[in-house]
Amino acid sequence: MKTNCHLVIFTRYPRLGTGKRRLAAQTGAVEALRFQRVSLANTLLKLGNDARWSTWLAVTPDHSGPWPSRYGILQQGTGDLGQRLMRVTNRLPTGPVLIIGSDVPGIPPDLIAKGFSLLEGQDAVFGPSSDGGYWAVGLRRRPNAPNPFHDVRWSTAHALSDSMRNLQGRRVALLPEIDDVDDAASLASYPKWGLLHGTIAAAKISSATRR
Repeated sequence: MKTNCHLVIFTRYPRLGTGKRRLAAQTGAVEALRFQRVSLANTLLKLGNDARWSTWLAVTPDHSGPWPSRYGILQQGTGDLGQRLMRVTNRLPTGPVLIIGSDVPGIPPDLIAKGFSLLEGQDAVFGPSSDGGYWAVGLRRRPNAPNPFHDVRWSTAHALSDSMRNLQGRRVALLPEIDDVDDAASLASYPKWGLLHGTIAAAKISSATRR
């Protein structure tokens, strides 16, 4: 695998009352915040120190923090999700990129490695979700490549198909289907959130992101 691979984790600054609003409405704001911190911390614990790729945090709000200093920090900026995904992708150094969220508990490093391996022979890779969206998107980043995020109907059952339409004629591969956590039902589908060392990890991320 190339050593210039870039793993980007899209995340919101974990603060009470912001982010995961649908989950918070069903579980309470405190529980939603706890999930947010534990999930991000464990994602970094499992994936953030792997020598096979560089790890970046694409953050919102833009001037939030502090964030863990060992990772590259990219501001998401304004606009819809597609505009923010494309902006972050364009700001990275050369090399393939794989973007995931911080709300998919327990992604194993070997699955990220598989995504980058697929990009050696494909133009793009997606990790589909059962709701019609996707938990991961990877791009080989070749010259004159189309924008897969143009006119995508985000947060609908058409998000993946819209992105695939934008890449018509290009080589695209799929990773296994995984669902992210958006509500109480999806949270309950992950026993103990599928996380390791949750209490310790949450304490670390809480400390690292405390003002």
